[in-house]
Amino acid sequence: MTTLLLIRHGEVEGITPPIFRGRMDLALTDRGRHQAERTRDFVRANWVLDGIYCSPLSRCVRTAATIGGAFHLEGTPLPGLTDIDYGNWNSRPVAEVEQRWPREAGLWKTAPHRFRIPGGETIQEVAARATDALAGVLALHGEDTVAVVTHDSVIRVLLCHIAGLPLSSYWLFQPSPCGVSIVKAGEAFAVQAVNSTQHLAGA
Repeated sequence: MTTLLLIRHGEVEGITPPIFRGRMDLALTDRGRHQAERTRDFVRANWVLDGIYCSPLSRCVRTAATIGGAFHLEGTPLPGLTDIDYGNWNSRPVAEVEQRWPREAGLWKTAPHRFRIPGGETIQEVAARATDALAGVLALHGEDTVAVVTHDSVIRVLLCHIAGLPLSSYWLFQPSPCGVSIVKAGEAFAVQAVNSTQHLAGA
């Protein structure tokens, strides 16, 4: 079986207060870099990585480089792991979108599986490309331990896929910066932990 670590990137500007970051290429904050270092130490203490893959956006590339460095690995960027395209909402504060487009913002929060972000992606489209990328990783690493460093939107759809849940469960998962979800992947998936953050205490 493959041991799969799903890891969200470290903190960036725009998480609090929230903006629709999506394809914005944001650098890690000082705290985000510290979170990545804590995550590296946590992974190194518990596993030996055979591979590490990431979204092409720099916040994930940097997080993957920090974690992978402990194993002399460079993160391999996969386009399918990039963040959701927020289209016309990209770079806008969430509060502004909720005020200007209350109906659409409400649908996004209550029925994301039935909604296309104006000018952007559906979560079905995110799920299609992300699960395809994951399948490619698993095909290369049948008995290995691998990390995938990506975004909260991608982790949500992958956890729905792994757990056999419909995409209407998208908001069930709330991945934290540098939270780690642990999955065993073989003929079936077995979820061992979701959004583990104990290694970030005090970070």
